[in-house]
Amino acid sequence: MEHFLTHPVASHGYLAVFVLMAISSACIPIPSEIVMLFGGALASATFAATQHVTKLSFVEVSLVGVAGSLVGSWAAYALGYAGGRPLIERWGRFLLIRPHEVDRAEAWFDRHGEAAVFWTRVVPLARAFISLPAGVARMPFWRFTAYTFLGVLPWCFGLAGAGYALGGSWHTIVHWFLPVSIVVAVILVGWLVVWLRRRIRAGRAPVSS
Repeated sequence: MEHFLTHPVASHGYLAVFVLMAISSACIPIPSEIVMLFGGALASATFAATQHVTKLSFVEVSLVGVAGSLVGSWAAYALGYAGGRPLIERWGRFLLIRPHEVDRAEAWFDRHGEAAVFWTRVVPLARAFISLPAGVARMPFWRFTAYTFLGVLPWCFGLAGAGYALGGSWHTIVHWFLPVSIVVAVILVGWLVVWLRRRIRAGRAPVSS
């Protein structure tokens, strides 16, 4: 996976950073930390020379990462906004999601959506999916954009800065992110399993007259 992400960045520079960061924010959970760390490392003249590529700019890599994250988030938001609710209402019963639960989810997002959009931008894996429910809940677009921007800004600049500072040792930070990603994935899967089992039990419970 690491080579799959670093090779395009080394070959195509800012364009690859933009595209990969857009993909990572549009419900496709590729490890964006690798993209930004490596892009930041290529801002180091010494490391860029060892890779035989053109040196990038730390600031430009960071800004391109932010722009890509915004575009990918907008795409996932638009999908949720335009078709998310009807799709859930039509197919949600196969996942044991009932209409009133969609209403509750939207009400929750009305109260806590800003915090969810902001904080999940710095959480591996979860950051790829938050835009879709924001669209389904019809979170106001400019509010969604503002909190997304505030969340991805430190993520992109922080990772690119770490890559720039470490240069050829940029990949050492990836080893710190891997356990975090695994923990987050386990928590999300565990929560989904518990939620589904509760829905199954509720579906089997006798209905009182």
